[in-house]
Amino acid sequence: MRSYLVAAIALLSTGIIFSSCSKNKDNGPQPPAAGVLAFNLAPDQPGISVRLSGNAIHESPIMYGNYTGAYRAIYTGDRPVESFDYSSMKPLGAAVNFTFLDDKSYSVFVVGAANKYKNVVTLDDVDSTEYSSGSAYVRYINAIVDSTQTADIAVKSGGNAVVNDNAAYTHVSDFKAIPAGDISITFKNGNLDLSRTINVQANKVYTILLMGLPGAGTDAAKPQIKFVENGVLDSAGR
Repeated sequence: MRSYLVAAIALLSTGIIFSSCSKNKDNGPQPPAAGVLAFNLAPDQPGISVRLSGNAIHESPIMYGNYTGAYRAIYTGDRPVESFDYSSMKPLGAAVNFTFLDDKSYSVFVVGAANKYKNVVTLDDVDSTEYSSGSAYVRYINAIVDSTQTADIAVKSGGNAVVNDNAAYTHVSDFKAIPAGDISITFKNGNLDLSRTINVQANKVYTILLMGLPGAGTDAAKPQIKFVENGVLDSAGR
């Protein structure tokens, strides 16, 4: 499978960079393990806890707009995924039963507001994306809180539309190979018109975060576009 390799863990105003979970296969047999990363994209939740089979995958609260800091190694198999208000341990949304496979990477996005929350679990399936030299690999999540309207989401590279979707709330797209360089991202529905240009680099893997609450009283909670650098593919596209 393709392995994600990055040198540092940092949270930046323009994005998030993190190292991924990997297994060293030179030290003898190891138990099956997957990697999981968790995000707090619920604008009215200042801190959350994400748990698998009742076990927290991190020690400190995940603040809004933040993440676990790296893929965390977890046991494989069928496991319930739950999230909680960190201060009260009140459940946020229904538990999601998910099957985690050996040597795969996953993301958990906690989305919603006003006691209507959802745990969205996805396979970070860049493995199944055809490798293209000189390309970056990009996907998005529509986490802008609006359960009634779909949104027109577009990504352009060199003036050409490489993504042009009408996406429902909580939708996570597949990874797509996009030529490295500046890309423009737009989000439009009946109430919002957002745009941002970012630079993506060859062989790197990104997730675009469309996040926020329409009408929010603080800038941090208002709808916005951020992005995550999931990792780097090696020169062979693995």
